[in-house]
Amino acid sequence: MSPIADPPSTDHSRWLRDFRAAARARAAAGDPRWTNGARLLPALVRSIQRFQVGEGSDGRVLIAKAAADGDDVYTATIRLFVAEEQDHARLLAHLLAAAGEDTIPGHWSDAVFRRLRRSLGLRLELMVLMVAEVIALPYYGALRDGVDDPLAAEVAARILADEERHVPFHCDFLRASLADLARPTRAVAVAGWWVIAAGATAVVVHDHGPALTVLGTTRRGFAGQVAGHFRAVVRETRVDTRIRPRPGADLPGPTATEGPAPASPIPGRPMAARGRVGR
Repeated sequence: MSPIADPPSTDHSRWLRDFRAAARARAAAGDPRWTNGARLLPALVRSIQRFQVGEGSDGRVLIAKAAADGDDVYTATIRLFVAEEQDHARLLAHLLAAAGEDTIPGHWSDAVFRRLRRSLGLRLELMVLMVAEVIALPYYGALRDGVDDPLAAEVAARILADEERHVPFHCDFLRASLADLARPTRAVAVAGWWVIAAGATAVVVHDHGPALTVLGTTRRGFAGQVAGHFRAVVRETRVDTRIRPRPGADLPGPTATEGPAPASPIPGRPMAARGRVGR
């Protein structure tokens, strides 16, 4: 199986418009009021420090792979995606500073994850990256709803809103890319994808378990949420099946004025309206 994705057949122009609109909205909204300060329990500090490291990649390798793929619109969109991830790292660093805490230079789990991603071609790197995006959904949802600090809740809500757009964006590329694989090869790739997702979830549950407890989320409940989101993503990237949102659901992605939004990869509930995780 070649790890390099063939040029995607999907039109990414609507996603480019969406990411540009999101950048303008962030600039207009400005930053949270860092001077309000934050109070974070030690378990949350350690957890946020590790997620901050994971959000802080410069994205050069991913951008280079996207550029080599030959789609200028997709490459421009990937650049904006990387910029959003870097902004997440910036927000988390400011949150830690508001709580009187420092960032950390690195963490072993992030180093392993990045080394794995960078050793792969574009298609497989995005499959591994998608695992991190899916894990981020219940994590930031739990932080938003469970933390007893307004500033931390606001930061988590901002990051979560971005992550909810990132998942269907990557689904669009992976659906087109996986369609080019023979069915047996695709089945092997998806099976390996599940193994990576399970392993990454186990590491996060072990590493961030105390923080999840502080947020009122059980480890089992968190793992179940990740599995549910990931199952929906696998279904969404299948060639022969698309998840149909329930009527009236608020879909992530481009607005009605910017083009049709892709179907939500979160089954049975609009992504922007999830409540507490694993309660």
